[in-house]
Amino acid sequence: MWQEYSGLCRAIAASSIPVVAAITGHSPAGGAVIATFCDYRVMARSGDPAKPFRIGLNETQVGLVVPPEIQTGLRRLVGAYRAERLMVAGAMLDSDEALRIGFVDELAAPEGVVARALEWLQALLALPPRAMSGTRAIARADLVAAFDSMRAPDSEEFVRGWFSDESRATLKAVLAKLKK
Repeated sequence: MWQEYSGLCRAIAASSIPVVAAITGHSPAGGAVIATFCDYRVMARSGDPAKPFRIGLNETQVGLVVPPEIQTGLRRLVGAYRAERLMVAGAMLDSDEALRIGFVDELAAPEGVVARALEWLQALLALPPRAMSGTRAIARADLVAAFDSMRAPDSEEFVRGWFSDESRATLKAVLAKLKK
């Protein structure tokens, strides 16, 4: 499963056409990872300021190490130091903070997220295709290289992390907390 998921993220990073993430609610862990490799991210701003939508790589909160290729993706968006702080803490950012630091590119009302994402994509696709695609490929080469340099032992270590005593205990505690 992890190899397939990693392959999906690499395919998004290497896509010959732009990919935009339409984030209509919370986006923890896997959802945030997929969005990280997209060209652009439009996230919903909650209608209730007391319950903002959140996004983040919260893997460390459940006992998992954030893999190198995912770290590369977040560093690319928010800078090395900020990415480190966010990943080590497993921080979940509200949508306004995510926009402020560059984790997402734009905020919209929940009902307008998909339409706005499509508008952005259509504008990009209206550009001369060869020039746009060629420039994108060069600009995104670092993302693709991060996946291509991933070694099998790194991937296996991440998968083993899911089954470690620490991760299992942490996940049980998180689930118990969610049930309350």
